[in-house]
Amino acid sequence: MIALTAMFESGALSQSVLATIFGIAILLLLIIRFKTNAFISLLAVAIITGLLAGLAPEAAFTSVKNGMGGTLGFIAPVIGLGAIFGAILERSNVLGALAEKVIKVKTDRSKTMATGVMGLVAATPVFFDVALIVLMPLINKMAAAAKKVPLFFGLPLCAGLAIGHAFIPPTPGPILIANEVGASIGNVILIGAFVSFVTLIVSGPVFTNWLDRRGRLPGSIPNLSEIQEKEAKSTVSFSLALGLILFPIVLILIANVAKEFFAESRLTQSLQIIGHPFSALILACLVSWLAVGPKTDKDRETFSNAIARSLEPTALIILVTGAGGAFKQVLTDTGAGNDLSALVQGLGLSIILTAFALALLFRLLQGSATVAMVTAAGLVAAMINPVDFTAWQLAILTIAIAAGASGFSHVNDSGFWLVNRLFNLTERETLETWTLMTGILSITALLLCLIIYPLAG
Repeated sequence: MIALTAMFESGALSQSVLATIFGIAILLLLIIRFKTNAFISLLAVAIITGLLAGLAPEAAFTSVKNGMGGTLGFIAPVIGLGAIFGAILERSNVLGALAEKVIKVKTDRSKTMATGVMGLVAATPVFFDVALIVLMPLINKMAAAAKKVPLFFGLPLCAGLAIGHAFIPPTPGPILIANEVGASIGNVILIGAFVSFVTLIVSGPVFTNWLDRRGRLPGSIPNLSEIQEKEAKSTVSFSLALGLILFPIVLILIANVAKEFFAESRLTQSLQIIGHPFSALILACLVSWLAVGPKTDKDRETFSNAIARSLEPTALIILVTGAGGAFKQVLTDTGAGNDLSALVQGLGLSIILTAFALALLFRLLQGSATVAMVTAAGLVAAMINPVDFTAWQLAILTIAIAAGASGFSHVNDSGFWLVNRLFNLTERETLETWTLMTGILSITALLLCLIIYPLAG
């Protein structure tokens, strides 16, 4: 206590920094000990931190309001449109078209890479848990035919799904981080795609084959004669399925290229309009609705119900993201961000390592990757001035935060238990496969970020 007081009096720890540390401690206590809803916890902590840092009550609530409104103005439409887009593709069994292509790959080891890539692509429009449940029958069928345990194909699939969901917009995670730190979505897509592919190879097929050679893949081989396909064969062609999934990503990338490399003209302005995340996702929804959407009144009702269900889980994501934006705004308005930045610089820490470590810490302590991303992104955004970084550095910083928030999933994460139950594993087996895989995923992505960050200056 005496040492802490001395640091405070010397200016090493300002009132705003101490308020932030206390606020984070309260946040973790509420979520971990009392299992309080993440939105309520984040919003309460944003207000408490502002008051403890010295803001007047009216100023604290104004800061929270401005932060939440500024964040949701961009995030809410993107997450909502992304959920609708994913629901249309899921209901049309577009993922089935990808699965039918993968199952035709010749060798078993090639199939591990193919399932990983399929997961990477499938994660773009569809949430991790939905995609894994939908594709699980394919994994069992492939395992039975190859006389392998389901994890032989399932672990690379999970790696692809986890990586795609964390690193490649327009999924919510990288979108919300990019919005907080001021990164260009187009640049995040390009950096995320590079990091994703290398990370997938290491944490998916390479790690899985290493476990397989040592007989350390748990599970039992399914009986092919007892397997019944749960999904009807897809009526969508592979090329159409892939085209629809990549459609919004391509539009965003075209807009980014037009902005970065060509002089301003009517054409580049038009490309930037259609390539804005709002426009790209609206067009993706419309095109997919026309291409693979309902054809009868009965189908329309089914699709409408599917879309309604898809929006249910997005409500919490949107609210948590908004509360994270409020927390970031409080840190900015109280000066805590500048004080934290000075403290980090004084310790000689890299911003990439700092961002990664913060996200990983929140991930390990409370489990939710979304909460880890939101909280870490808010802290980092308050600590930096985007004009001091290149567009590519901000994109790399985005991926570093996402990498930390994706690492070492364990018993406090819902994804851990989903994998545990779908693959019929014990807790120890899940820790030795799924948890270790997410750790390798996280560290590999961090190393890549550290390598390319100096080159982006």
